[in-house]
Amino acid sequence: MAASTSLSSSTAFIKPKLGLVEIINMSIGFFGIQFGWDLQRANMGVIYDNLGANQDNIPYLFLAAPLTGLLIQPVIGYLSDRTWHPRWGRRRPYFFVGALLSSIALIFMPHSSTLWMAAGLLWVLDVFGNVAMEPFRAFVADKLPDSQINRGFVMQSLMIGLGGSVASALPWIFKNVFDVHNVAPKGFIADNVKYSFYIGSFFFLSAVLYTVFTTKEYPPSDVGFKEKVKESNKGFGGGAREILSSMINMPGKMKVIALVQFFTWPGLFLMWFYYSLSVAYHVFGAKSNTDPLFGEGKDFAGLTLSYYSVITFAFSFILPSIADKLGRKLTHSICLICGALGLISVSWVHYKYLLFGCMTCVGIAWTSILSMPYAMLSSVLPKDKVGIYMGIFNFFIVLPEIIASLCYPWIMRHLLNNNMLMAVESGGFLMIIAAAICFFFIKENKNEAVDEIITSELEIAEQRTV
Repeated sequence: MAASTSLSSSTAFIKPKLGLVEIINMSIGFFGIQFGWDLQRANMGVIYDNLGANQDNIPYLFLAAPLTGLLIQPVIGYLSDRTWHPRWGRRRPYFFVGALLSSIALIFMPHSSTLWMAAGLLWVLDVFGNVAMEPFRAFVADKLPDSQINRGFVMQSLMIGLGGSVASALPWIFKNVFDVHNVAPKGFIADNVKYSFYIGSFFFLSAVLYTVFTTKEYPPSDVGFKEKVKESNKGFGGGAREILSSMINMPGKMKVIALVQFFTWPGLFLMWFYYSLSVAYHVFGAKSNTDPLFGEGKDFAGLTLSYYSVITFAFSFILPSIADKLGRKLTHSICLICGALGLISVSWVHYKYLLFGCMTCVGIAWTSILSMPYAMLSSVLPKDKVGIYMGIFNFFIVLPEIIASLCYPWIMRHLLNNNMLMAVESGGFLMIIAAAICFFFIKENKNEAVDEIITSELEIAEQRTV
């Protein structure tokens, strides 16, 4: 989208504090985005298995999407920093385009007839899911004063937990409430998965549209906006140089938080790669993907994944107060250890209902992963480059997925004897490393909470004098 070069004023704009309803409205789009993410995370391993993929090659089929995301995320951040439309704003056009095309991919996904069709649609879904999602992180920084940043990111976590819990449970709900078939012949997708993707398409698009139409954006107030727009007209080379320069000059604290992310996310990816299949084959004892036990196992796994999203939803209400008392880095470290224990303990489970205990720990970690790193990061980012830096920060989510996709097929064959439970367990040990880096190497201002209160009071005083 072409960017307008008009500015409202050269005077610095003081962002007003928003009410709870306004913060909810600007976060509801994330409910839909997470609905789409969790549908594919909970079901793509099973879809690939149904279409004949070898279990040790499943990670390769997840590879195209993160490779593309590695390029898409900073580019979308760069472009959205330079976009302004008097009616549609700065970030909202990207929300809409990403949601529309992702929703179309969700409709076609369960009709995949070959592995490559499914992998291609996953690529489309991930690319445009990132187009919709990446500007949402910058959206919080755009809309909220510093004193409300924590609340904004935690509200996104709450919406993510709510969307994920419903999405992951849908196949189980269709089977157990509506008696829809949950097993299909080789080469086909079960009906309960198909209907779940249709519902997901609707919620993805409608939730994002709700945020687009109920939330307004402030005109760009940074004095360098006109110059940035002129730079964006220099073409691909100018944009690439800007992104590369931003990467080289990352704030020091961002580098450490990025390293924490780098070791955190493999544990999550390995869970999404292998957890549902592990439960079906190892906990339920299925012999093949046409075995009735396979359908029961993968649906029950989806139910437990839904449960960890419920925990995320519930824990979002108390995480801010814990962070206020313990500090962000200690809170995040403890939550990561909790998640690691949840992943490691999956391999000890023989009684299916104990999986809810494992997923309770994962849900606590997931709440913190979705909010604390961004809250720690927001205070050190240049205000005129929030979009670019949020995109660069997502490198350290995407890179671990690429590495896991490339390395784990070999690790599965030669080190883990194709034991999917051990793959999930290894993700837990990587999360412990992330917790150690977070605790020992992130420097946190002990007076951070006090600083936020002072900032809030100053903002209120300035608003009264404007």
